[in-house]
Amino acid sequence: MTAWEPVAANEPAASWAGAFDVRRALGADGRPLTPLVFASPHSGRCYPDDMMDAAALDAMAIRRSEDAFVDELVGDTPGLGAALISARLARAYIDVNRDACELDPAMFADELPEFARGRTARVAAGLGAIARVVSGGQEIYRRKLNYAEAAARIDQIHRPYHAALAGLVAEAQSAHGVAILIDWHSMPAAAARSTGRERGCDMVLGDRFGAACAPELAAHVERLLTGMGYRVSRNTPYAGGYTTEHYGRPSRRAHALQIEINRGLYLDEAQLTPTDGFDELKTNLGRLTGKLAAADWGVLVG
Repeated sequence: MTAWEPVAANEPAASWAGAFDVRRALGADGRPLTPLVFASPHSGRCYPDDMMDAAALDAMAIRRSEDAFVDELVGDTPGLGAALISARLARAYIDVNRDACELDPAMFADELPEFARGRTARVAAGLGAIARVVSGGQEIYRRKLNYAEAAARIDQIHRPYHAALAGLVAEAQSAHGVAILIDWHSMPAAAARSTGRERGCDMVLGDRFGAACAPELAAHVERLLTGMGYRVSRNTPYAGGYTTEHYGRPSRRAHALQIEINRGLYLDEAQLTPTDGFDELKTNLGRLTGKLAAADWGVLVG
């Protein structure tokens, strides 16, 4: 398992094709085997030089914002029938689980275009498309950025990522009449204890309080996970981010569900290294994928 991977910022723009990985499960006819599309937008661990040169924090401090190794937890799922897109660039560099317009004017030396001033709660928290802070509220940068830097990150990484993800969703719909997008994340163990349950939870299913997917999908995933012994919460403390909001359109046969995994199940959060629980969790997520791939989703086609 790899950890931090610096990337030279002076590489030509074409090299950013490696900003994310896409693996697809295709049949002999070249069509998706199942309606499942998996995404891991926050597990990227590549940190370009232009970011690190401007950073006030060291790499380890910034890496605490990663959903570390989530891409590897679901890395075998294409062999089980799911398409998988995984970001390689760190979320602190450009967060593909945000609207590209969610930029914080306070971070920039020059004035932002009006369309780029997304005044959202995420921006207010310092977690817009380009993050101002990492976990714990530490400021990432020692200087203000220029809008041109943000525009380059959006054009070279954010837009191609979503073009690829939208393509996977469209392919699934074309082949199966429905697309089921699962956006995979991990949460600090401390956040998992804030659900109001006495013992916290292992997984949080976020469906935007029912707006992003049919209730049958969320209920089925919850049954499968609880059947494996996991404690599952719904929409607390995470109801789903930009990906869930943007792609979850049940009336258009596109269903999106965010799954947050308690890092305490698989990660040493201080060292950012996998624990002995990693392999068991990966095996169980493979079992979950297999059951979802084998399910009859005709009820969602309508």
